[in-house]
Amino acid sequence: MWKSKKNRTSSALTLLLASVIGLAGCSGGGSGGTTDTPEAEPAPETTKEETASTNFELGAEPLNFSFYGNYDWYTMPQWGGDEASKWIKENKKVDITAINSGGNAAQKLNTMIASSELPDVIWTDRGADVERLRAAGALVPFDEYLKKYPNLKEWAGEETLNMLRSSDGKLYQFPNWYTSQPNGNAGYIVNKKIYTELGEPKLETTDDLYNYLVQVKEKYPNVIPFEPDLAVDGQGLDVLYGAFGEDHPPAFVSNRAVPNGDQLTSIFTDPVFREATQYASKLFREKLMAQDALTQTKDQVKEKVYTGRVAVAAGASPTEYGSVGDTELKKKDPNDGYFMIWPVHKEGLDKNKIWTGTYNSLGWNVSVITKGAEDPEKIFAFLDWYTGPEGQRVIMWGPEGIYWDGTDEEGSPLFTDAFVTDVEGRSKMMDATVNLQWNGNTVFVDNSKMKFEQTLAPEDQNWETRYQSEITWKTQYNATEFINLAPLPESEEGIIQQQVNEIFNEARAKALYAQNDEEVLSILDKAQEDAMAVGYDKLLAFKTQKWQENKAQISGQ
Repeated sequence: MWKSKKNRTSSALTLLLASVIGLAGCSGGGSGGTTDTPEAEPAPETTKEETASTNFELGAEPLNFSFYGNYDWYTMPQWGGDEASKWIKENKKVDITAINSGGNAAQKLNTMIASSELPDVIWTDRGADVERLRAAGALVPFDEYLKKYPNLKEWAGEETLNMLRSSDGKLYQFPNWYTSQPNGNAGYIVNKKIYTELGEPKLETTDDLYNYLVQVKEKYPNVIPFEPDLAVDGQGLDVLYGAFGEDHPPAFVSNRAVPNGDQLTSIFTDPVFREATQYASKLFREKLMAQDALTQTKDQVKEKVYTGRVAVAAGASPTEYGSVGDTELKKKDPNDGYFMIWPVHKEGLDKNKIWTGTYNSLGWNVSVITKGAEDPEKIFAFLDWYTGPEGQRVIMWGPEGIYWDGTDEEGSPLFTDAFVTDVEGRSKMMDATVNLQWNGNTVFVDNSKMKFEQTLAPEDQNWETRYQSEITWKTQYNATEFINLAPLPESEEGIIQQQVNEIFNEARAKALYAQNDEEVLSILDKAQEDAMAVGYDKLLAFKTQKWQENKAQISGQ
């Protein structure tokens, strides 16, 4: 098995490398038995005093470790280069060495494995990569640390941790932005000035939205009526999907699977998806939707919003550019800006069962500690501190004394006047640490923000926080039961999924360019036929089994 960097065995390296590049034949369950870490003998019971005396005290001695963000897009900011991480480096004696992907994360990870130099911590998506490394015996389980360092267990809870456990029953993954309450930013933003000038018409149903976009096109030829933000995974079209069916969140689209009774069924035959695709195609062919929607970049979307050239936008996180756009437009006209609306819905549906986005208790991604780390317990102690109240206060809002001073009885920061008055400085400090937030504690951070915002007058409240509390958090669907449905990429089902994804992406693009509703349905029918020909039914059966396992696990079975 993996040992410290100074003493690794070649047999473990061979097994690990074969596993990661798909030659070891590992399945998602990793149940072959020979590659799992053997069960340790139960440790003798210890008293609280004995346990406390053996805990690693962060800041008592230097802690240095390497960190790899397993994403093409991710480059870790310099640790100590901002006020928050500088404070941690100086006061907690933690120094972190970045290992960056160089834009090719998969190749970089395989290279590190091949050279027998795994980083101490890998930050990555849940799923295939984690399970391959775990099955090869390259990861450190956290179970023995949970009682000694209690923040993760306290804030994430047993149910979430159980959902993160691998097939051997052990916990190897430290979640990021896990939660026990709704969160998320998906939804619609509306240009306030245009809306006011058009008489503030009703924007509640899909028919209302269509009629409004027609008005915008007629009176504002230089404005994009509807911006669907397709620069990342068809986000805006996924938001529209939810408008045509009660309890039909975007997760059904991303999973390419829709529940029908106790089975997951085809997205192409889903009546809600078919109607939503017809609606999107109508917007596109009538030039009510951005005509460069399929080719533009995220930066181009932002630029249009910032300059007020968008009437309505929808996406998975439009609050990011809606907030900035609101600020930019108000600099020229205090009556300009953006606001959010409750999700539109097809006439006759219950507006309170319409979902623009999803959340799950596991959050976004995870950190794993490899057996290349010489001090795995100390690293876990840091991650546990990082996800606790003190760590979250510092990495989110900087060191004490600038934008917060002291805490309340629940550990939430007491924000200073500068937090409200020095918006530019506060934003700069917070923006500097976004890509250092590896173990975000959603409940603590959101509740801290909300408690403070509710003490302010509406005009002084943070734009994003205001609409999160009023709209977006209330319209995100709990999709925990639909996570981890994807098969390993090299498995038979994984290969089928890749083919189905290609068929889906091509069909959705063709459907936008369809000349009429009948052609949209014809395109989707052909996509269904092509998908079934490559084994879609087998993939759906696999996903159904995983879904049922999730539901059983959530219910404690």
